[in-house]
Amino acid sequence: MVKLTKLFSIGHQKEQQAKAWLSQKDINIIAENYLCKGGEIDLIGVKHQQLFFFEVKYRKQTSYGHPAETVTAKKQQRIILCAQNFLLKHPQYQDFSMQFDVITFTGKDKTPEWIENAFQTF
Repeated sequence: MVKLTKLFSIGHQKEQQAKAWLSQKDINIIAENYLCKGGEIDLIGVKHQQLFFFEVKYRKQTSYGHPAETVTAKKQQRIILCAQNFLLKHPQYQDFSMQFDVITFTGKDKTPEWIENAFQTF
C-alpha cells in the first residue's frame, strides 16, 4: 500500500508541476482531476477562446517506452467522453475550440514535454 501512496503522490506532484508550468504559458486552469462516469481529465485550461484538456503522464525512465505511449486509444476515448460531459455541464465553453494535449515528465525532469493536439475527437 505504501508504494501506491508514493505513486499517487508523485502523480499528483507532476500534475501540480504541469499546472504551474501551464500557468506560466498564460493558460488558466479551470478544473483539476475532473471526474465523470468512466473517466477523468487531469487538467482543463483556457486561453483566449481555446479550451485545453490535458492528460499528465510520468515515467521514471523510458526503458519501457515514452510516457505518452500510455495514452491508449481507449484512454483517449474516455477523455473525449469526459470532455463532452464537461461541456454539457459548463455551456459557457461550448463555442470554444478544443484541444487534447498530453504533458509528460520523465525521470527528474522539472520541465515537461507538451504534446499539443496529441489526439482528436473521433
